[in-house]
Amino acid sequence: TFTAWCNSHLRKAGTQIENIEEDFRDGLKLMLLLEVISGERLAKPERGKMRVHKISNVNKALDFIASKGVKLVSIGAEEIVDGNVKMTLGMIWTIILRFAIQDISVEETSAKEGLLLWCQRKTAPYKNVNIQNFHISWKDGLGFCALIHRHRPELIDYGKLRKDDPLTNLNTAFDVAEKYLDIPKMLDAEDIVGTARPDEKAIMTYVSSFYHAFSGAQKAETAANRICKVLAVNQENEQLMEDYEKLASDLLEWIRRTIPWLENRAPENTMQAMQQKLEDFRDYRRLHKPPKVQEKCQLEINFNTLQTKLRLSNRPAFMPSEGKMVSDINNAWGGLEQAEKGYEEWLLNEIRRLERLDHLAEKFRQKASIHESWTDGNEAMLQQKDYETATLSEIKALLKKHEAFESDLAAHQDRVEQIAAIAQELNELDYYDSPSVNARCQKICDQWDNLGALTQKRREALERTEKLLETIDQLYLEYAKRAAPFNNWMEGAMEDLQDTFIVHTIEEIQGLTTAHEQFKATLPDADKERQAILGIHNEVSKIVQTYHVNMAGTNPYTTITPQEINGKWEHVRQLVPRRDQALMEEHARQQQNERLRKQFGAQANVIGPWIQTKMEEIGRISIEMHGTLEDQLNHLRQYEKSIVNYKPKIDQLEGDHQQIQEALIFDNKHTNYTMEHIRVGWEQLLTTIARTINEVENQILTRDAKGISQEQMNEFRASFNHFDRDHSGTLGPEEFKACLISLGYDIGNDAQGEAEFARIMSIVDPNRLGVVTFQAFIDFMSRETADTDTADQVMASFKILAGDKNYITVDELRRELPPDQAEYCIARMAPYTGRDAVPGALDYMSFSTALYGESDL
Repeated sequence: TFTAWCNSHLRKAGTQIENIEEDFRDGLKLMLLLEVISGERLAKPERGKMRVHKISNVNKALDFIASKGVKLVSIGAEEIVDGNVKMTLGMIWTIILRFAIQDISVEETSAKEGLLLWCQRKTAPYKNVNIQNFHISWKDGLGFCALIHRHRPELIDYGKLRKDDPLTNLNTAFDVAEKYLDIPKMLDAEDIVGTARPDEKAIMTYVSSFYHAFSGAQKAETAANRICKVLAVNQENEQLMEDYEKLASDLLEWIRRTIPWLENRAPENTMQAMQQKLEDFRDYRRLHKPPKVQEKCQLEINFNTLQTKLRLSNRPAFMPSEGKMVSDINNAWGGLEQAEKGYEEWLLNEIRRLERLDHLAEKFRQKASIHESWTDGNEAMLQQKDYETATLSEIKALLKKHEAFESDLAAHQDRVEQIAAIAQELNELDYYDSPSVNARCQKICDQWDNLGALTQKRREALERTEKLLETIDQLYLEYAKRAAPFNNWMEGAMEDLQDTFIVHTIEEIQGLTTAHEQFKATLPDADKERQAILGIHNEVSKIVQTYHVNMAGTNPYTTITPQEINGKWEHVRQLVPRRDQALMEEHARQQQNERLRKQFGAQANVIGPWIQTKMEEIGRISIEMHGTLEDQLNHLRQYEKSIVNYKPKIDQLEGDHQQIQEALIFDNKHTNYTMEHIRVGWEQLLTTIARTINEVENQILTRDAKGISQEQMNEFRASFNHFDRDHSGTLGPEEFKACLISLGYDIGNDAQGEAEFARIMSIVDPNRLGVVTFQAFIDFMSRETADTDTADQVMASFKILAGDKNYITVDELRRELPPDQAEYCIARMAPYTGRDAVPGALDYMSFSTALYGESDL
């Protein structure tokens, strides 16, 4: 094998050897072999026949081998000159390793591993071939035949070969290689088949000849690998763009659907309906909005990651569809939150309004019922003409009775005015049942006017006959005059004791309680007045019994009987403890509300500052350097975990806030924080930590893709932080110039320096915002220190696949690239229109340029 390998090279110099150990002893053919395989000239050989001349020639050959970085262990010129077979074969194997195998490299492996990997890849599609080594994997000859067929399919009919006929397979491969590929027959088929383990060095030497024979195809494979890598990046970026567009569309559509709901201010007629709207709003805040907050944050993270990947692969920045920029989504989100804030305020105001309306409506019904009960029958009474047949005393009595009625009527004037005022307020507050309220109020007012007219008419009739009536019972009159106001006072007291009330603070309920206590203090004097009135009635009874008056104990001036006075008085006494109980229960409810306020305030006063502190700490972490970027990332993720673990406290505060709203508590003097403040702060905190983590991830992505060391990254960060004195995360132009100078950039104050700095600023601040972010700074420094794929490199790779043509065909793409990437190119390449075009030719040059510029790819 070694002899055949040497002769395959020596015949290029017009000579051959027959016996390695004999023909290399004088060193002349050895030096000639090295010149042929290296393409370099060695030192002039010695032509003498003496031993010293031969040793000199061999030493020159060995020195040349050593100059190529090969360590020759225990191989000396004397052993070669003396024909030492073992040493000579060892030297030849060293030469083969250095000049035939060592330079073989596949996917960053080298030498033996690289050659083996190349064989495995080339024979992978062939059945019955499994190359795992350089000995028994080649015994059946199919591996050699597969290598030839893969590169020159017209030389071997692989389908007719059989695994059980190794001699035929081996001889076929050896003969074809020698005849058509100029690879000498270095192995013997019978020796390989008859040996349990063929010689590994012989197999490797022979296989290396195949590798070099197909080196042109290897260049094509390398070019195909580069193209596949670039296309894979494009495909991944396109998928990220599609994902962003869909997520942005879904989020904007959700916002578009939600805002009209939040802007709907159509009021409901009942408290129950409005409370259901409030509950729906709470469900929205608890269940529907939080996932959308996460989607919005993830959308921004995906956008930043995509832009970073595009920059790292020299692709143009991603420009979302019209109306789907991150700023558009932020603007839409701002509109959502504005509508949300206004909606919650409107809900609470509506609930307050309905609560007030329900209270006024109930008060209207109570006062109206009392008044209607009082007026029942009065019209009929005023229309009686009993005075026409009455005696003089009866007429006097009727007149006094009428005066008492007028007094009672005047006393009820205030209640009628109250009823009208309440109806007017219900109208102003847009009470849903205002028509029925107005109708009832109008009926009361009309009836009241009619009563006034009837009263005036009856008085005139009585006064016409008053001259005929002289006798009047002063006691009855006094009774009637005192009983009517007292009766009216009792009715007013019963009305006040049964009046509903609504309060929002302890101070308000304490005020009602004080007023009630003051009322109870008047009860002893009222009882004295009751006893005095009853005493008048008792005196009348005595006079009637004494003088046998025809009235038979009845009072002609009033219908208020002692039984009524006693009954109403007893009712007042029963209502007092009920009022006490109602006030006590309301006082307890207000105490519970105050406890809820304090409970919420205590938590909010802790959570609010905690959120602010965490925001400030995240800001410090994002600009400080502690350890590697991975250390910072782990630190931030642990920090994020601690923040997420704080969520139960937020949920607990939400629960307290819900209790406060259900209790209809509208203010809280124990804290300046509202639930809205806490929600917005919490959402900002989650978004900030997620963005900070994403920034570090992008820095890692940039560092790894650009080959930036951790020391360089630390140096960049230290320089940036040093000049970022306000800790804003950005540098102004002058700060950035100072930062560049600190890193060794020669930017003087002359015209040349200013032009260079303007060029750099156009790169790091393309939108001319006047600030440089850390990510833009890192991108710039990475471009300054690392190489990336370019359109020219991809174009050169396609040219190799195309066999140096200016176009490439569909068959060539499908032969050299994986199926999915080949179809990707075919679908996107424009037809080639040059003068040398053939049918079906594709333009790989415009395709390569489009990969790195504005494109619809």
